[in-house]
Amino acid sequence: MKAWNSAATSEFKNRMASIKKGCPKNAFLGLAEGGFIQGVPSGNYTKSVLNKHYALEALALLNQDSNVIDDLKNLWIQACGSASKAHNHQMNVVVSLWSHGFLK
Repeated sequence: MKAWNSAATSEFKNRMASIKKGCPKNAFLGLAEGGFIQGVPSGNYTKSVLNKHYALEALALLNQDSNVIDDLKNLWIQACGSASKAHNHQMNVVVSLWSHGFLK
């Protein structure tokens, strides 16, 4: 949780609503839980099944074809399996971590 708060505060500055938003936070925590974030030990960080799943799917897709990074909408559709489901910035978290070299 400390890692999320630090990263979110840095990225979102003083926009508390964005920092506290559950979906992107749980995507981050899901990646951390699996030990995929550099410098964050694996552990039990989230109870969210879906947001963790979306983040892990997105990471797998990026590992298969890094070109998907250029189309968040398509990455989201592939990660969640639905074109009608609303995106809530989970892919922004994964792509940002990926782009900055923080994902294993």
